[in-house]
Amino acid sequence: MKLFNSMTRTKEEFVPITPGEVKMYSCGPTVYNYFHVGNARPFIIFDLLRRYFEYRGYRVKFVQNFTDIDDKVINKANDEGVSYDVIADRYIKEYFTDAEGLGIRPATYHPRATETMDAILDIVQRLLDKGHAYIAENGDVYFRTGTFPEYGKLSHQPLEDLQAGARISVGELKEDPMDFAVWKAAKPGEPAWDTPWGTKGRPGWHIECSAMANKYLGATIDIHSGGLDLTFPHHENEIAQSECANGCTFANYWLHNGFLTIDNQKMSKSAGNFFMVRDAAKEFGYETIRMFMLSAHYRTPLNYSAESLKMNKTSLERLYESRNNLEFRISKAAGDTMTAEESAKLEALGQHRIHFIEAMDDDLNTADALSSVFELVRDVNAYMGANQDATKAFLSGAHALLMELTGVLGLVQQRTEENIDTEIEELIAQRAAAKKNKDFAEADRIREYLLNEKGVVIKDTRQGTQWSRV
Repeated sequence: MKLFNSMTRTKEEFVPITPGEVKMYSCGPTVYNYFHVGNARPFIIFDLLRRYFEYRGYRVKFVQNFTDIDDKVINKANDEGVSYDVIADRYIKEYFTDAEGLGIRPATYHPRATETMDAILDIVQRLLDKGHAYIAENGDVYFRTGTFPEYGKLSHQPLEDLQAGARISVGELKEDPMDFAVWKAAKPGEPAWDTPWGTKGRPGWHIECSAMANKYLGATIDIHSGGLDLTFPHHENEIAQSECANGCTFANYWLHNGFLTIDNQKMSKSAGNFFMVRDAAKEFGYETIRMFMLSAHYRTPLNYSAESLKMNKTSLERLYESRNNLEFRISKAAGDTMTAEESAKLEALGQHRIHFIEAMDDDLNTADALSSVFELVRDVNAYMGANQDATKAFLSGAHALLMELTGVLGLVQQRTEENIDTEIEELIAQRAAAKKNKDFAEADRIREYLLNEKGVVIKDTRQGTQWSRV
C-alpha cells in the first residue's frame, strides 16, 4: 500500500513501526458548534483509511481528539452564561450524532484536552527543562522555535521565509515572532489549571495534540492526518514541540486532505455559504454526503454544490437498488449449489475485488475504487437479467461481494425499519389478492397509495412483486 506523505511530497510504501499494527492520530473538532461540511471531509476520509487498514488485516489504534478548551469554547460559554464544559459536552454529543449518520465509526480513543492535562503539563515541563520553552513575564509559556533547526520541514518553508511574515500580537511577550504559546496564563473568568512551574492557566492548541498523541500512541506514531489547512502552523508546531520533547521522529507519515469549496468559493460565514453537516443532511441525507466525499481522490480539491450532491444521491440509489434486487432474488431463489457456469461467473466477478484493492492501495484512490463497485453492479445486474433462474448460492455470493466492498467504504449499510416493511408487505399481499380476484381498480388504488403515501415503487417480476423506496 502506498500513501502520499506530505513530509516528503511523494507516494511511499506504507511500512508500520510494528508489523501488523497501525497507530493513527487525526485532528478532531473544536467543540463549540456543530461541525460543517469542510470538517466532514477529513473525518470521513480518515475513518475510511482506518476501515481499509482493518479490512487488510491490520490492528489499528486510532485516536481522534476533542479540543474542549479553547478561545472559541470559552467565548461560546460566556455568551450563554454557562461553564465551558457545558458547551463541550453538548457539542461532543452532537458530533457523535452527525458522525454516526455519516458512517464514521468511533475512534479507539476520543481524548479530551481537559482529560489529558497530566500529559500536557508533562510535555510542557520537559520543553522548559530542555530549554526549548520559556516563561514570559506575563506567565505565558512559549516554544523557542529557533531551537528546532528543522522548523518548516512539513510545510517546506525555510525558517527565514516564515519569519518574514511573523508578527508579535498585542499582549504577547515573545523572544521571537516565530515562537508560539504552549501554555497560556490564566485570565479573569477563564478556567485554569495548576502547573509545576507555578503559572496557573490553560494549554495552547498545538500542545494538546502532541500530548494526546504521545499519551495514547507513544513518542513515534505511524500516521498523523488532518485537513490541508492544518499543515501550518498546527502540524508544524506539533512536530517541533514533540520532537524536541521526545528526541525522536513524531510521525512517519503525514496525510492531508484537499480543500473543500462551496459552489467554487471558499466557505465563509460572510459569504453566506457556510453549511453545517446537520443542515446538509436534512436536504440530501448523511450517506449522500459520505458518497460525495468519496467520489474524488482525497488530496484533490472538491467542490460542494447542490448539483454534486444530487448526482451522488442518484449514484447511491443505484447501489441500493442493486443490493435490494439481489436480496429480493435471493428470497425467491432455490439451489444451494452453483452451476459450473455460475462458479466461473462468480470467480470472474472477483476481479472487481482485485481492482478495488489496487485502487485503495494506490494512496486511497476512492474514485477508482467506487468505479470498481459500479462495474460489479453492472455485471451482476446483466447476469441476473439474462439468468432469471440463477441459484440462491450464486446470488448470495454476488451479494456478499457487493456488501464486502461497499462495507469497506461505509456505504449501502442502512436498513428500513422492520415494522414499516411489514406494513408494506401486507399492502402488497392485498394488491396480489385483488389482482387474483380481477379487482384491478383496487390493485391500482393500492399501487397509487404506496407510491404517494409511502414513497414506494412496486415492480412485478417473474419471482413475484418487488418493492423499493423512491
